[in-house]
Amino acid sequence: MPPPDAIFAIPGDLNTRTGGYIYARRLLETLDEIGQPLRHVALMPSWPEPSPAAEAELAAMLSALPPDMALILDGLVFGAMDTQLLAAQTRPVIAMLHHPLGLESGLPPARAAEMIARERANLRHAAHVVVPSPHTRDILVAEFGVRHEDISIALPGFDRPDPAGVDVAPASPPLVLSVGIICERKGHDILLRALARLTHLDWQAAIVGRIHDDAVYAALIALRRALGLEARVRFTGELAQAPLNALYRSARVFALATRYEGYGMVFSEAQLHALPVVSCAVGAVPQTVPEGAGLLVAPDDVPGFAAALEQMLTDDAAHARLAAGGAAIGAALPQWRDAARIMRGVLDHVSRR
Repeated sequence: MPPPDAIFAIPGDLNTRTGGYIYARRLLETLDEIGQPLRHVALMPSWPEPSPAAEAELAAMLSALPPDMALILDGLVFGAMDTQLLAAQTRPVIAMLHHPLGLESGLPPARAAEMIARERANLRHAAHVVVPSPHTRDILVAEFGVRHEDISIALPGFDRPDPAGVDVAPASPPLVLSVGIICERKGHDILLRALARLTHLDWQAAIVGRIHDDAVYAALIALRRALGLEARVRFTGELAQAPLNALYRSARVFALATRYEGYGMVFSEAQLHALPVVSCAVGAVPQTVPEGAGLLVAPDDVPGFAAALEQMLTDDAAHARLAAGGAAIGAALPQWRDAARIMRGVLDHVSRR
């Protein structure tokens, strides 16, 4: 039987180097490799706060599709779109959700509640839901009323580092590496405040990620200056994979003081490079970084985060133990073909229905 015709609609630039976009791009590429090509539709980037033009574009796209063609909607669109428009669809609609939109840090409480209510209503009209982690599935079942059997988990895949690559010596002074877009949820302010408690130690830090929120970036730059860390902490912006891999290979520890993650692909990337992780026990992080692979503290706990960083910078035995634990997890991580086969199975399922 030929593979079902399907479309994957994603807002913004598919080549954006964040976890959600990397996931979508690699899923599209790998589905094509295994014989399930999807037509990619790039929507306007304003989702999940759509402009009137973005909403009109989505409605026009939906009206132009064949009525029986399966549609995968990225969660930035699915969770925020008009519920009546979604309910009017006769085609099977698959929601690809990384985490509920209303759980984003920094939202005004009224806006968060509005987004959660919209996403809960929209999920009643999904033919199926695909998520990247057991944590996100559990939240959708417990708090959004989605049936367990209507959710499939497609863990992200990971390419193994090229062993034939150029060897990179450990950075001197030791490098604290953080990777995450510049927004409130990633907790870079907590990392800066924690590092300010460790100025008696020898270290440098790099924070890698594109600027998602200009106001947050300006506040971080001001905080770095106020803490006297301008000579020791650099913001690199977004990096291509090769220079990012070089930072992973040269780093002493990976640190991300995140306030929430639906999966957190950067933690698995750190494990692939045998880096111990310092982060926060929130969202899917304890599943991605179990005991023995890193140190997790409460979110927004500056003293606790600083203590964990200090241990990774000064305790060689603990560092080696957690690095080995992370490397073992990294060696067992799934491949992108595993995720693609799950999505292909979902498409077959909804098309038969």
